[in-house]
Amino acid sequence: MKEFERIPVTKVQRATKFITTGAKIGTNYLKHYGKKLMNPDVTKDELHASNANDIYNSLSELKGGALKVAQMLSMDKNLLPTAYQQKFAMAQYSAPPLSYPLVVKTFQNHFGKSPEQIFETFTRQAVNAASMGQVHQATLNGKKLAVKIQYPGVGDSVKSDLAMVKPIALSMFNLNPVEYDEFIKEVEARMLEETDYSLELKRSIDLSQRSREVRNIVFPHYYPEYSCAKILTMDWLDGKMLGEVIGKELPAGAADKIGQAMWDFYHFQMHQLRAVHADPHPGNFIITNDYKLGVIDFGCVKIIPDEFHNIYFRLLDEDLLKDKKKRDFVFEQLRFVYPSDTAKEREFFMGIFTKLVELLARPFRSEVFDFSNDDYFNELFSFGENLANMKELRESKKARGVGEAIYINRTYFGLYNILHDLKATVKTGY
Repeated sequence: MKEFERIPVTKVQRATKFITTGAKIGTNYLKHYGKKLMNPDVTKDELHASNANDIYNSLSELKGGALKVAQMLSMDKNLLPTAYQQKFAMAQYSAPPLSYPLVVKTFQNHFGKSPEQIFETFTRQAVNAASMGQVHQATLNGKKLAVKIQYPGVGDSVKSDLAMVKPIALSMFNLNPVEYDEFIKEVEARMLEETDYSLELKRSIDLSQRSREVRNIVFPHYYPEYSCAKILTMDWLDGKMLGEVIGKELPAGAADKIGQAMWDFYHFQMHQLRAVHADPHPGNFIITNDYKLGVIDFGCVKIIPDEFHNIYFRLLDEDLLKDKKKRDFVFEQLRFVYPSDTAKEREFFMGIFTKLVELLARPFRSEVFDFSNDDYFNELFSFGENLANMKELRESKKARGVGEAIYINRTYFGLYNILHDLKATVKTGY
């Protein structure tokens, strides 16, 4: 895999890269419309592939917040054309890594030593790389370790990166500017936390210890003495990345075992810990050799305030959609509708959010739910696609939904998708 010898870290360097990327996208559109003039039947497939490739290549060099947004967008199967989903999904665990000299420099800056002076062995090449950092394998005192190193300048560039990615996201993906601003404020807060490995170390130890009774879940042990604000060291969990397991033939019962462990883990976090691992993509999980679920990344954690938890999970009340008074109260509290909405707006948004809540709550309506059910997911994705194309939503002057819900919604969306890809049947009774 190609390695980068350096990374743009100043605002000018990163802004120049964004501008260059925008110019490439413009050229791709000109080529597309030129071909369209010659052949009206030309589709946008080639355009999407070219744009996805150019954007991903640029963001891979930049790393950080912009690449993280691409990774997040790749999880939304309703928002992006397939070419973008496939390319951006690479940011989960197979982004181009930084070269070894830059890794050594990070160690020298924080420990005053090179990796070889700290560990018995240390791989010169990254074993995987994502949007914020890359992982190397090391050994010490007979133990195999995973050492995560953050890319240079990631924390300092989050705010400016998110500001620069906004025009590309709005113009290419038809996002509502009001919704985007609400979304990006919450994203920025989580990303800034994610760049603090000292915070991640503290949360990793705390949440893994408190979740240790959840069945078929395993966590690595963490090493504070070999960790700092930009480096995180933990036990190496043997097994395969979840992304390598999805879509493969598994032994009888293995998919259900993994799926149930994941469901129970998230259920426990949501309702007992009120702090949730809010980045459920395949790059954050290991499947052990005995088909247990290894959780290897607590970088993105959403703390759930009690007041928000109490109103949000009323969406799962069985009588909510039948009791108009209760439904109206909950929908207003979560800002699906506003007291200032016109009668027409209120009727429209009440209708689409009633349907959305019914769809998303359906797995909770029975003791057991089959996530391999294509009919359910086709209905879910079709409705999501309709939402993405609704003019009323794109042009609404009000954000529909509260910022606190963004990462909770994203967590359930990611969880449902993984369970569907696993074709798991799980006990879901709420």
